[in-house]
Amino acid sequence: MDLTERPDFEFDVFSKECPSRGTLEHVTGRWGTLTLGALYEGSFRFNELRRRVDGVSEKMLSQTLQALERDGLVHREAQPTNPPRVDYELTPLGREVAERLLSLIHFVQGRMDDVLEARERYDTARGGR
Repeated sequence: MDLTERPDFEFDVFSKECPSRGTLEHVTGRWGTLTLGALYEGSFRFNELRRRVDGVSEKMLSQTLQALERDGLVHREAQPTNPPRVDYELTPLGREVAERLLSLIHFVQGRMDDVLEARERYDTARGGR
């Protein structure tokens, strides 16, 4: 959709027609969140980023980076060297999104003792897991 095709409604992620829903999925999916959080630390080459985001496959990281680049959150810089060098970094919009995600990540990490206790109570009440 180009800017001349912008819908005649306010963006509402709860509407299935709203394009913000796709961006929210890219940002809040496991790999999107971790990729944005890692890139907040600075520029990475593909394999460096793959090592930083432990557990992501090459295919998933590639798809994630493409989606985030399309949404304007990640900038891909290809250097004309041999072999080619490609660096990824956050755009200003991507940095803003990553800051908000990191706030949530830090909150969740800081409350994991409470989460683990809740899980234990839940499992015990239901006969163990």
